[in-house]
Amino acid sequence: MEDALIDKLTRSLPEGYHTIVGIGDDCAVTQSPKKGELLLLKTDCIVEGIHFEKNAPGKWVGWKALCRAISDVAACGGIPTHALITFAAPSDVSQRRLQSVYLGIERAARQFDIGIIGGESSRSPSSFFLSVTLTGSVLRRHLILRSGAHPGDSLFVTGRLGGSLRRQHHLKFTPRLMEARWLATHIPIHAMMDLSDGLGSDLPRMAKASRTGFEIQPTLLPRTPGCSVEQAISDGEDYELLFAIPPKKEAFLIQQWPFPRLKLTKIGYMTAHPKRSTPLARGYDHFK
Repeated sequence: MEDALIDKLTRSLPEGYHTIVGIGDDCAVTQSPKKGELLLLKTDCIVEGIHFEKNAPGKWVGWKALCRAISDVAACGGIPTHALITFAAPSDVSQRRLQSVYLGIERAARQFDIGIIGGESSRSPSSFFLSVTLTGSVLRRHLILRSGAHPGDSLFVTGRLGGSLRRQHHLKFTPRLMEARWLATHIPIHAMMDLSDGLGSDLPRMAKASRTGFEIQPTLLPRTPGCSVEQAISDGEDYELLFAIPPKKEAFLIQQWPFPRLKLTKIGYMTAHPKRSTPLARGYDHFK
């Protein structure tokens, strides 16, 4: 329902000049003044009661706000550069709370070499929320979209899926920026995206954008200990990478993968039949 609503709201909006990729991918992509590079644009928000609880530590709220956007830039093969932060807070939010949130933002910005260059603040009548606008850059030859998968491509995911809320991973995750950069520069990735709403929502989005179907073996999914297959498919907020590569590159990927602490799992492949995919329970949907 969420995807259909967004499509209905945005289908007639103008894209303007120099737009290469507009609405519908992990980031928007436009021309860059620097020859051979493209500009990535991403905006994201987190809302109290939806993305974090009221008693969640402020430093992790701030960390999550910036790292969600970083995860999307990573999925496009890019490098994040600058961010603008907007928040709206009800009258009962203390300055100490806000300072703690901004400490989390600062920590993420310093770790991933991002400049915080502006933003906005406002009073909110109820919930506290943060909105992040992030820019990034990517060499044209390294740009990866969710729309480039081919029938027969092998599907891989990083890490383990499921149980994000239970283990606080939804707040304390590390965006797979280094891993995505390695993939973009060493493997011919046909399509990639980050798993934020859960495999059950995000894999169908990749397939739809690529005009393909998919077949996966749910029992092969790399699950967090204690999680069921359904939870691995539907829980969401994993912030792992889902990507499609030519089958002939599988052996090279597995042999050369330089991150021994991060699990890498083949879960299936893309097919030529968009309407005949493995049935999956849906992931998170804001408007269902």
